[in-house]
Amino acid sequence: MADIIDGKAFAATVREKVAAHVARLKTAGITPGLAVILVGEDPASEVYVRNKGKQTLETGMNSFEHKLPADTPEAEVLTLIKRLNADPAVHGILCQLPVPDHIDESKVINAIAPEKDVDGFHISNVGLLATGQKSMVPCTPLGCLMLLRARHGSLSGLNAVVVGRSNIVGKPMATLLLKDSCTVTIAHSRTRDIEALCKRADILVAAVGRAEMITGDWVKPGATVIDVGINRVAAPERGAGKMRLVGDVDFASASAVAGAITPVPGGVGPMTIACLLANTVTACSRINGLEEPEGLTA
Repeated sequence: MADIIDGKAFAATVREKVAAHVARLKTAGITPGLAVILVGEDPASEVYVRNKGKQTLETGMNSFEHKLPADTPEAEVLTLIKRLNADPAVHGILCQLPVPDHIDESKVINAIAPEKDVDGFHISNVGLLATGQKSMVPCTPLGCLMLLRARHGSLSGLNAVVVGRSNIVGKPMATLLLKDSCTVTIAHSRTRDIEALCKRADILVAAVGRAEMITGDWVKPGATVIDVGINRVAAPERGAGKMRLVGDVDFASASAVAGAITPVPGGVGPMTIACLLANTVTACSRINGLEEPEGLTA
């Protein structure tokens, strides 16, 4: 039976490190600030933004929330970002995705100053990461990397397969693993014999968005499985209309084969917000020319 990688506990440790660094910055008269923009009233996004704000304040940072109506013109959102870029009290900026259809997502992402882009989505940060330079790193892949380093120590020479090629998780995850000297393959919907490919992986990262797609017979015995997926499926055993969360990995069968595995929920999910806080304190340190927090970057 696989070891269960407790992302919730690890995220608490990350938040403790963030809080400690925030305290040191405050002795220098600097309080890191995170600004979050939410356009519209998507219920899931509202919950996520509320959690971000709560955890930001708990680590001693300032939280600035900007909730805008769904029909807010694109130009107004871009004007707000320009103002936040120039605000010295703000060190991290993110716009909660998705945005309404009339707003160009790429325009919004690339309007954020790269040094304040704590989501790591700006084209400049993507390029810096891809070329091995100092950048802001997307939060979910950064969290996965932290969990893998904690499990393995050095990742050098390990065979890693990333299932999924999104700009948010799949591609940056592959880049981070390559930077840590893994041999990396990205698998996707057009990959031939994907099952056999996955079964050769020492590290298997599932980020494809298909509920329980990866089963135990896809997993190499002893492999470390990182399940990024969050999917809602029917749970009739809980009552009519009830739902439950599952990952992209069939946990029951995979955990019988793997050496270690992240559960859903309680695995990668808690690490995403923790790494957002880590990125904010890192951005604040860099902007002020101060020492970066140890153990919170890629």
